[in-house]
Amino acid sequence: MNLSFQRPGMRTLFAFALSLLLSFAAATSWAQSGTLQKIKQSGELKIGVAQGDPWYYRDPATGTWSGLGFMVGQVIAKDLGVKLVPVETTYGNSVAALQAGQIDVMFVLDATDERKKAIDFPTKPLLWYAQGVLTKDSLVAKNWSDLDKPEIKLGVALGTATDRDLTKRIPQAKLERFTNTDETIAAFMSGRVDGIAFYHPALVIAYSKIHKGKVQIPQPVVALPTSAGIRREADTAFRDFLDGEFSKLYTSGQTQALYAQYLKTKGLDAATLPGVTKEALEK
Repeated sequence: MNLSFQRPGMRTLFAFALSLLLSFAAATSWAQSGTLQKIKQSGELKIGVAQGDPWYYRDPATGTWSGLGFMVGQVIAKDLGVKLVPVETTYGNSVAALQAGQIDVMFVLDATDERKKAIDFPTKPLLWYAQGVLTKDSLVAKNWSDLDKPEIKLGVALGTATDRDLTKRIPQAKLERFTNTDETIAAFMSGRVDGIAFYHPALVIAYSKIHKGKVQIPQPVVALPTSAGIRREADTAFRDFLDGEFSKLYTSGQTQALYAQYLKTKGLDAATLPGVTKEALEK
């Protein structure tokens, strides 16, 4: 019998079968060799980058990336002796991008219970951030109780972790809920609220843009660690490598130094602002 692939239907079927075969072969190869070996073989470390200052920032004029997450990637690529390759994604798509092999790691990704079901994380924290407020100069927020008053108006983004936390933490304060971060900041700039609440790195970036108010971390400090997402695989070499890198960066003070270096590009002095280590936040 003469089998011909000239008919469109057969050609399509053959191309689909070949694509599945190649994808299976690539996935099998990846599983057998592990991410760290693949990175060394290719000479490239592919990191996910998603617009979200101060972690990742794309200059609209040049298209180049910067930010603390990107800078950490540069250090780790240098330690590996490979080229850093940024791959644009979103936080929502980062897990799928890792699973598909489009990226090797996504720095500054929280190890939530839901994400842990699909991907892996190093055990060492990359950095810490805390629940904070950007308030008008006259408002002192040394403790959360200073804000827990009916006359205090705080802006929050609707449905965020900050919204949920402060609803319980300062029930007497009046929380004004806005659709997104930009609307919340605009409300503070116009004086419609006494302050806004987010995790403190986002507040620092907001301050760099509006130069109004002061960033405060009320006591008791509500601090959380963040990490990096990687593929889950039997070979733990890459996870172990990142654990060593994170520990070295953190204990040497380099993580905070990189943060300070990035804030300087925004015209800010990191010495006057909350840092990204647990120790600095709890002072």
